[in-house]
Amino acid sequence: MLETSPELSTRGFTIRRALPRDVRQIAKITQPYIDRNILVAKKLIAYFEDVQEFMVAVDEGTNEVVACGALHVLWDDIAEVRTLAVSSDYLGRGLGSLLLRTLIARARCMELERVFCLTFEVDFFARHGFEELEGMAVGVDVYEQMLETHDDGVREFLDLASVKPNTLGNTRMILELSEHLAK
Repeated sequence: MLETSPELSTRGFTIRRALPRDVRQIAKITQPYIDRNILVAKKLIAYFEDVQEFMVAVDEGTNEVVACGALHVLWDDIAEVRTLAVSSDYLGRGLGSLLLRTLIARARCMELERVFCLTFEVDFFARHGFEELEGMAVGVDVYEQMLETHDDGVREFLDLASVKPNTLGNTRMILELSEHLAK
C-alpha cells in the first residue's frame, strides 16, 4: 500500500512525501494561486510546521518539486485536502489528479471515512467523486469541539462567517470514501 512505499513513480514523475528541503519550492508553487486568491496565504513557517501532511510530485528529469498537496486530519473520521497546486509549467499533465488520488489513498490508509475540500475547482473534484457539501458534515458535539480551533481550514470546513471574506466563492465538497473503495 502507499503508506509502506516511500515513493510512487509514473510518467516521468515521482510522487513522495514532502521533506523539509521541499518547503521553499512548495511555497513558490503555491504563490501564484495565492496571488489569484485561489489558495489562502500562509507564512513560510506554516509550511514547515505542516510538511508531514504534504505529498509532492518531482520531475525525474530535473529533480525539481513541481506539484504539491496536503492531507490535514480534521477529526477521527474526516480529513481535508489542502494546498493542491501544480507549477504553471506542468499544468495539463495529470499531476493534480495523481496527487489527489495519492492523498485519498493516504486517507484510506488512515481509515478515514470522508475527505473534504474547499475549492474553486468544482469540476476537477467532481471528476474524482467529490460532491458539494450542504449543511454540516459533523454532529453538534464535534462541531462544538472544532469551534475551539485556531486553524482557518477547520473554520472554513465549519462554514463560519468569520472566514467568509477569505473564501468567498469557494465550494465546500466532500468525498465519502466507503462509496469509492476501488478508485
